[in-house]
Amino acid sequence: MPTLIEKAQQLANEDFDSIPIIDLQNATSSDYSERHAIAMEIQRASLTAGFFYIKNHNVDENVVKETFAQAEAFFATSSDVKRSVDISHSNNFRGWMGVLTENNDPQNEGDLHEGFNLGLDPTIADTMPSFQELKKQKVSQASRDQDGHEDGLEHGANLWPDEKVWNGAAKFKSTVLSYYKEMLCLGQRMFPLLALALELDETFFDDKTRYPAAIQRLLYYPPLKGKKANERQPGIGEHTDWEVFTVLRQDPVGGLQVKNLSGKWIEAPHIPGTFVINIGDQLARWTNDVFRSTFHRVVPPPAAAPRYSIPTFWGCDHEVPLVPIPTCVSEEHPSKYKTVTAGAYVKSRMDATYSVGPKEKA
Repeated sequence: MPTLIEKAQQLANEDFDSIPIIDLQNATSSDYSERHAIAMEIQRASLTAGFFYIKNHNVDENVVKETFAQAEAFFATSSDVKRSVDISHSNNFRGWMGVLTENNDPQNEGDLHEGFNLGLDPTIADTMPSFQELKKQKVSQASRDQDGHEDGLEHGANLWPDEKVWNGAAKFKSTVLSYYKEMLCLGQRMFPLLALALELDETFFDDKTRYPAAIQRLLYYPPLKGKKANERQPGIGEHTDWEVFTVLRQDPVGGLQVKNLSGKWIEAPHIPGTFVINIGDQLARWTNDVFRSTFHRVVPPPAAAPRYSIPTFWGCDHEVPLVPIPTCVSEEHPSKYKTVTAGAYVKSRMDATYSVGPKEKA
């Protein structure tokens, strides 16, 4: 039986021209062999494409539909409403971001979309049993660098529009939080499968995801409306994601493309009822690049059609050190990376990405 490292070596040059679909119907089966079979599909996808779709995931489709409707309503509101929750009012990257505020590809001028960011705040955490237990243990909510100084992300309050400035604010907040909680539950179902895919015990991530860095974004890509596309202002420029994995729901407009080994851009179209999952840099680093974090981008939508999507970026607890996973290192294949905490790593990536915007260019 080959080791995980040997499997990665065997598949190192295997290219892909489509994204696999994995059925989660038996993800929580009492039969270990059924859970393991799903994990092996995830393993192969993570060793090759770094992307896969999931179906039969138990996420409430009514919540999904209503959240997209609320995202559309928010981005259609006035500038005053959106500026009231501008990301500049937050110290942890929460709130609204205008067009060209971020830049995922340093060679470009900025990304042509608006966004609204939220994450795990104390009011949400208090509803989750594992987080209640963590609170009792008084584990730090801030990540720390190797010298013990705070040097990473912190959990804090989300920014929400006020009813005084937008009469749809309460509905927006309740709906988006319902979706966020669905994503928390989905993430907690995925981690045991990822552990099995890494040939670890299913509980490996349990003590590393008690108060996770789960950042959710509502994204709006405006239509070009007859304007010529600017190649240096894509929907989202070529990039990899930073966290452990991303769970993406996209609308029928599509636009997501994934770069294969030969440099060809592969379409990752909207498939009704599915989510797209991709491996992030945090997990690639954690696995010593055994699992693949793949470059991807979003092209601008057609002239008349806006695009909406909702990615949820699942990370581990901020203070977890990214020590190489045991099945991914050996004497012949030692660790490639310096150990850093998860929070410090992600914050360094956020600082670089969110440093561009109209204010800086003025």
